[in-house]
Amino acid sequence: MEPIPAGTPSLQPSRANGNINLGPSANPNARPTDFDFLKVIGKGSYGKVLLAKSKSDGTFYAVKVLQKKPILKKKEQSHIMAERSVLLKNVRHPFLVGLRYSFQTPEKLYFVLDYVNGGELFFHLQRERRFLEPRARFYAAEVASAIGYLHSLNIIYRDLKPENILLDCQGHVVLTDFGLCKEGVEAEETTSTFCGTPEYLAPEVLRKEPYDRAVDWWCLGAVLYEMLQGLPPFYSQDVSQMYENILHQPLQIPGGRTVAACDLLQGLLHKDQRQRLGSKTDFLEIKSHVFFSPINWDDLYHKRLIPPFNPNVIGKTGGLRGSMICLRPHSKLEAELGP
Repeated sequence: MEPIPAGTPSLQPSRANGNINLGPSANPNARPTDFDFLKVIGKGSYGKVLLAKSKSDGTFYAVKVLQKKPILKKKEQSHIMAERSVLLKNVRHPFLVGLRYSFQTPEKLYFVLDYVNGGELFFHLQRERRFLEPRARFYAAEVASAIGYLHSLNIIYRDLKPENILLDCQGHVVLTDFGLCKEGVEAEETTSTFCGTPEYLAPEVLRKEPYDRAVDWWCLGAVLYEMLQGLPPFYSQDVSQMYENILHQPLQIPGGRTVAACDLLQGLLHKDQRQRLGSKTDFLEIKSHVFFSPINWDDLYHKRLIPPFNPNVIGKTGGLRGSMICLRPHSKLEAELGP
């Protein structure tokens, strides 16, 4: 567990009133009764994500509700505060979810987030098995834009996977869940915490070596590979075997892919982080790769490109039938709670 960075608001409750310092996102006047809670749209460690409608203006939000007690008991303060801190650190990007404000009751924390109702990328990929290259390129470009922006703020994301990539009602990417972000990592600096999701762990993380921003480009390669092939690049049901594959097996790219796609995957999934695409000039290397030559990056950023797929959201409160945001737990503890 990493120590909480200096200057990060503490999650320890004050002795005076038992409240947790939520920093500048805190809205002390907000209450759970300000919302009509409509349905559960996600579950994860210590809580749920609920679709909520503001009683004051009818706006829909995704409200993340977390139990204080198990968070403090399991010493998960740094993960929770990392997410809140990243969302508040002037992080404003078209492909990153926005935190509107946060508040608390004696037992629970409430994070009021933008409601993104086009479903997880994971859901769409499971349904369709794989995407054609133009569609995969579009999603990879929007994700890369978001990752490059985080890197410009000296933030490593560290947990890129299809479950953390949502689509909005138009079909644009929205990156969520900043619980494993590492702040304050400048260019050429490293960190060493072992964290992430098994299928997408980079070799240097498995080796417990110091790693840098290039770890996010490995994850982008793994997600792009999965979009094109239907499974992560070194997948095995046996986790130990999968780790062995990530560390030692050469990348296998089945036929039918363009030369540009194969070259990009080889570059992003290079086992040596020093030789990996993105290891030298970061996002500039990614956006200039020939695979992305059809992308006008300024038009992409301003959402002037038409998404290749329309999620067909069912009304304002919507979403896709059978789709739920799945928050992969940081530990085995699952806290069941209501609004």
